[in-house]
Amino acid sequence: MSSWPDRRIANLFGIEHPILLAPMAGPGGAELAGAVANAGGLGSLPCAQLSVDQAREAIQAFRALSTGPLNVNFFCHTPPTPDAQRSLAWRARLAPYYAELGLDAEAALPSASRRPFDAEYCALVEATRPEVVSFHFGLPDTALLERVKATGARVIASATTVAEARWLAARGVDAVIAMGLEAGGHRGNFLSDDMATQIGTFALVPQIADAVDVPVIAAGGIADARGIVAAFALGASGVQIGTAYLFCPEAKVPAVHRAALRTAHDDSTALTNVFTGRPARGIVNRVMREMGPIAPVTPPFPLAGSALAPLRAKTEPSGVADFVNLWSGQASALARERPAAELTQALASEALARLQAR
Repeated sequence: MSSWPDRRIANLFGIEHPILLAPMAGPGGAELAGAVANAGGLGSLPCAQLSVDQAREAIQAFRALSTGPLNVNFFCHTPPTPDAQRSLAWRARLAPYYAELGLDAEAALPSASRRPFDAEYCALVEATRPEVVSFHFGLPDTALLERVKATGARVIASATTVAEARWLAARGVDAVIAMGLEAGGHRGNFLSDDMATQIGTFALVPQIADAVDVPVIAAGGIADARGIVAAFALGASGVQIGTAYLFCPEAKVPAVHRAALRTAHDDSTALTNVFTGRPARGIVNRVMREMGPIAPVTPPFPLAGSALAPLRAKTEPSGVADFVNLWSGQASALARERPAAELTQALASEALARLQAR
């Protein structure tokens, strides 16, 4: 076995390397998760955008590719109350783009596809028994959480502040993901909506490590071995990596997104709510620049995305990324294009070499 200085996460999940694939909706599927698991990390499947049947198929596909442990991820947001006035205001704000592209601004819109963890998802967990279940935006209600724990699954969840980490630990999670401001995709915040006071990874990890008794997983801005070493030095027992895996051929990343990742720099991303109604970090594009990037008129999560979908469908096939959510963390320039198993093994071996040389 490898000589990681802190093996709490590796032992907790039964993995060789304390490297977790971030559960990225869209790019993340069984092929990517299986490759990471086969290389000794923790494979993850994002399920919030999947129906129960689709999630079951994804889990079965993973099991066909790997015998390693699996993490399945769910959202715990409160479903929004429809607000006709706000929806109309949002559509009016987007109307000039519809006119520019020759689209009908009054046409019916597709429905939002994200749903919170519920009894049906819980029954799926009970039937498929993944080794790890992770949650974003808090935790499900106590009854559902206890059912998940009864399957034997390890439970982890994201915290963006020390207060959120303490809240999670008090409710019995097995580990806390310390999600720094650098991370790509949706912020995991749930006790506060104030993005101005969100904390960077280097400040967040040691404070959470001091505040809770469970192991801490560092996330945000970690894309190479140096980031892993820094996370361990700050008190983390593992790392969760997302953006670096977007460069892997197994990631289902649209061509326009992959092109944007290849040219992104340290200052290329921003937090935005225009794509879903909830703050998320992505590469700045036209709609982000012209509308915000934080636009107060957006409907609540996940409703904002419905009105953007026709704009994306019209432009993306032509290679235009104006209306595409280009999720990315701040360290994308450190990533390299290589297969996911090779990346996992390289991250582990290079980090271990640095740790052992200290």
